[in-house]
Amino acid sequence: MKKSGAEIFLECLKKEKVDTIFGYPGGAVLPIYDVLYKADMRHILVRHEQGAVHMADGYARASGRPGVVLVTSGPGATNTVTGLATAYSDSIPMVVFTGQVPTALIGNDAFQEADIVGITRPCTKHNYLVKDVKDLARIVKEAFYIATTGRPGPVLIDLPKDVQTAVTDFSYPDNVDIPSYQPNLKGHSGQIKKALKLILASERPVIYAGGGVISSNAAAELTSFVRKLGIPVTNTLMGLGGFPGDDPLFMGMLGMHGTYAANMAMTNTDCLIAIGSRFDDRVTGKIDEFVPYAKIIHLDVDPTSISKNVAVDIPIVGDIKNVLKVMLKELTGAAKFKRSIKAWRTEIDGWAATHTLSAKQDKKKKIRPQYVVDRLYALTKGDAIITTEVGQNQMWSAQFYKYKNPRTFLTSGGLGTMGYGLPAAIGAQVAFPEKTVIDIAGDGSIQMNIQELATAVDQKLPVKIAILNNRFLGMVRQWQELFFDKRYSSTCIGNKPDFVKLIEAYGGVGLRAKTPDEVDNVIKQALKITDRPVLMDFVVDATEDVYPMVPAGQPLNKMLLV
Repeated sequence: MKKSGAEIFLECLKKEKVDTIFGYPGGAVLPIYDVLYKADMRHILVRHEQGAVHMADGYARASGRPGVVLVTSGPGATNTVTGLATAYSDSIPMVVFTGQVPTALIGNDAFQEADIVGITRPCTKHNYLVKDVKDLARIVKEAFYIATTGRPGPVLIDLPKDVQTAVTDFSYPDNVDIPSYQPNLKGHSGQIKKALKLILASERPVIYAGGGVISSNAAAELTSFVRKLGIPVTNTLMGLGGFPGDDPLFMGMLGMHGTYAANMAMTNTDCLIAIGSRFDDRVTGKIDEFVPYAKIIHLDVDPTSISKNVAVDIPIVGDIKNVLKVMLKELTGAAKFKRSIKAWRTEIDGWAATHTLSAKQDKKKKIRPQYVVDRLYALTKGDAIITTEVGQNQMWSAQFYKYKNPRTFLTSGGLGTMGYGLPAAIGAQVAFPEKTVIDIAGDGSIQMNIQELATAVDQKLPVKIAILNNRFLGMVRQWQELFFDKRYSSTCIGNKPDFVKLIEAYGGVGLRAKTPDEVDNVIKQALKITDRPVLMDFVVDATEDVYPMVPAGQPLNKMLLV
């Protein structure tokens, strides 16, 4: 069967069971868009290429399936870089297709030419420049395999225009053979036995679970392991939802804005079981004083993450789901161990009782942003997919919404990308049309990709946007308040635009709450609307800060509590 490169592109996506493409057309991908014109493939027309990649990212995080993006060459391709770096930092599977000038013009500074392979090499798991249409099917097969196996990540395929129009016989490979890429998915049995022995000999164990638990679909295995042994659990920002947020063994998030109980437990543990986490600086605080009394076990599918930031005692390289299944099978003496650490759990409960997170609202004062998040949790019964922008809104969303299931908290963790939340919410809503999807946003961050309101309106997606409107770049203002003697340099952004009028101009619904008594009514109204996006503008107290807070460079037990 002879097909053009553009037709092969579409057939390959069908073979990979892709149902949605997020994209924006341009000259260098017109052959593909011409094929899409009559194809049975959903295409979401975005308003900016960065939005397309964040949508694919949100789709992937919510569904577990790889997101797919199609954009043109030059600026279309370079506009994907922030989204690629965001996905790369957080290990999110996606395949991004970029148009390119014809192969004969590559390197000639042709119109809308950019070396996107060179530009994105540091922020993709792998990338390709297709030079021959005969290689296209194999490359697409490899790209999806690389993106979704081992430690997931984004892969980019650059498609010259002449490759899209060239014709060849089409056949799709049945399997992939990449000798240099062989992820180890089975943990070493000897290391697993050593880890179990160390755990059962400990008196103050802590499980520190990250986004790898969610990537490997291991939340059920982690929950079984934790409950069998009774070990207290803390999640990273990326790991929220990997263990039920309403479980008595859950201590909350750890790190810079983690709970007092989680950070004190980390400081005093004698056995740290790190599962699918990478010991990033927002988690560890001052490295020299991180878990000073602990032996460290580290489970991860990526061998380069082990002992990269913190030296560990027992490394286990393998897929977390597989390793935890083996650990559960080989575990003995769990009931006795559970009883032996009762005093440790009591000590942690004491820390939790001493310093609790509070969303309490004085009805006579301005709206507290924490109260808004708490009411969103209550009125959705914890059954929504939450995306966030970046900053204070992100941290309050992590602290005050209890994530009971994996893939329900979507946020830019590693890169901290402002403008992520709205397009990610659109991607999640595309993946799950019947679910409630809420972007908890700041009035600064939301404006970085606010043009995607048009996408949500066009697609009739009932995404909810809850803006915690404090008229500042809130997290930066907080740092200026604490560490720069309240010199608020370029962080006051004022009360522009009028968000209610703005979403109405796009064709959505705008609601506003100025007092605490109005909060519940606005949320209830928004949740009833199912045919278009709704923006809730909560005018909150601009002086509220995120606490606890571990100042940069300080150990975890040196928290600012108020």
